[in-house]
Amino acid sequence: MPPSHITIADVAKQAGVSIATVSRVLNGTAAVDTETAERVRSAIAALNYVPHAAARTLASRRTDTIGLLLPEISGAFFQPLLRGVEAAVGEAGLNLLIHTTQSRPENANRRPLGEHNTDGLLVFTESLDAKELTRLHSIGFPVVLLHQAPPNSLNIPVVTIENQSGAQKIVEHLIEVHNCRRIVFLQGPEGHEDSTLREKGYHLALKSCRIPFDPSLIVRGNFDRNAAQAALEKILADGVTFDSVFTGDDESAIGVLVALRQAGRRVPEEIAIVGFDDSLFANTLLPPLTTVRAPTEQVGKQAVRQLVRIIQGEEVEARLVLSTELTIRQSCGCLA
Repeated sequence: MPPSHITIADVAKQAGVSIATVSRVLNGTAAVDTETAERVRSAIAALNYVPHAAARTLASRRTDTIGLLLPEISGAFFQPLLRGVEAAVGEAGLNLLIHTTQSRPENANRRPLGEHNTDGLLVFTESLDAKELTRLHSIGFPVVLLHQAPPNSLNIPVVTIENQSGAQKIVEHLIEVHNCRRIVFLQGPEGHEDSTLREKGYHLALKSCRIPFDPSLIVRGNFDRNAAQAALEKILADGVTFDSVFTGDDESAIGVLVALRQAGRRVPEEIAIVGFDDSLFANTLLPPLTTVRAPTEQVGKQAVRQLVRIIQGEEVEARLVLSTELTIRQSCGCLA
């Protein structure tokens, strides 16, 4: 392999250490025991590794700033996430830069946030493509992913929530407590990891309760109230029979409620509804929404703390998964 194609990940693999350890040896940012440091230097020599210019200067260009990349800042979901990030950044005595990728022109050479102006990045799902994540990983730049697994099996830490079991439990609640059998599921955006795992939980619940799967009950709500409303209106117009809706997220529940009310269908007397997230407005809907409580604020806090540890040259968990829990209210038919 030509020297220009050798990455810090190749050196780490050759030396049998983490990328963070190689970075510490290269930059002298923290003490590494003599034997380990020698293995790293031997691997560098054997592979003829030449550090990327950005990697060589990371330690000397500390900005005391971390970056947060989001697809957008809208809807109720992002409020607690931002609150958690802001709180943890303040605890660490750092500054925060936020960039929304939907506002960025399609220009591969333009990097609003990165090694030139931050010490590390928090990257929310679908906010940075695999090519750029691979580049950042290759230079040893600190990155923590939120709600998505790293591409190409890269060793990039992830902070997320327990989507699959949370979804399974709430669908099983509809089946076991309310005797629901025809449960609509609203998918999130295509390729969205949270949605994929919630859909797996939906299928597992049906299987565990021996209810046949009907593909006509799966529609795309895109985690968006307007898309969810349109999806429910189409199901109603097509004459699909159903007794309940798992809306995929709380935002979609608003659109589902509107569609059902306009169709004269009563909730929960005729149609039970459950969501996911336990957003701030969930308890104020009519009826109050039964949902899965996700620790979204804690995701933000933990992601910052993980990133700070990486910047300081410490090891972190590869995948931190925070627990979810059912929040029972009236929209499913319960009196709580």
